[in-house]
Amino acid sequence: MQCPHLISEHFFNPKNVGNIADAEAVARAGSVTCGGTLRVSLRVDESQRITDAKFKSAGCSYLVAASSLLTERVKGKTTAEAAVLGQSPRKSVIEQLGGWPVDRDHCAALACEALISAVKQYSDSVREEWTGDEALICTCFGVSERTIENEIKAAGLRTIAEVTRACNAGAGCRSCYSLIEDILESVNSEW
Repeated sequence: MQCPHLISEHFFNPKNVGNIADAEAVARAGSVTCGGTLRVSLRVDESQRITDAKFKSAGCSYLVAASSLLTERVKGKTTAEAAVLGQSPRKSVIEQLGGWPVDRDHCAALACEALISAVKQYSDSVREEWTGDEALICTCFGVSERTIENEIKAAGLRTIAEVTRACNAGAGCRSCYSLIEDILESVNSEW
């Protein structure tokens, strides 16, 4: 666990504050618990690696610290890795900053929610622009419709969780869940 002074360090000297011009993804999140709001923007290269991440927030020192740390941590990661990181506010933010009061856990969750929303937005745009031979279902892990269908048929899969374990589809931002459900229904109705 890191020293609690990191919270102050990230609050008084936050990293990545601002907006990215021509960002590939921009998302907002807000908390009814505290009224905090957050905007995250991402620049993503052609290999789906995050080359820049910035945030703007209106909230407490914990929200600023969480957003600063999280945007630092996702730089250089793929969108899939960033989405996985965003699924665990405790591991990705709270344990990293240390000395975090329990009544501020929602601040870390809000930062993670905004990150995952940005990755979902990016994934949706990639899926819409896809020109490959097969339908791209999971943009985070590059899993096609045919791959998912083959896994379902080969192993008799029935749930999204089983598909995710078999081929990683749905393990990132989860924006493909409804598409995976449709494929499960279609393939299993054929049997």
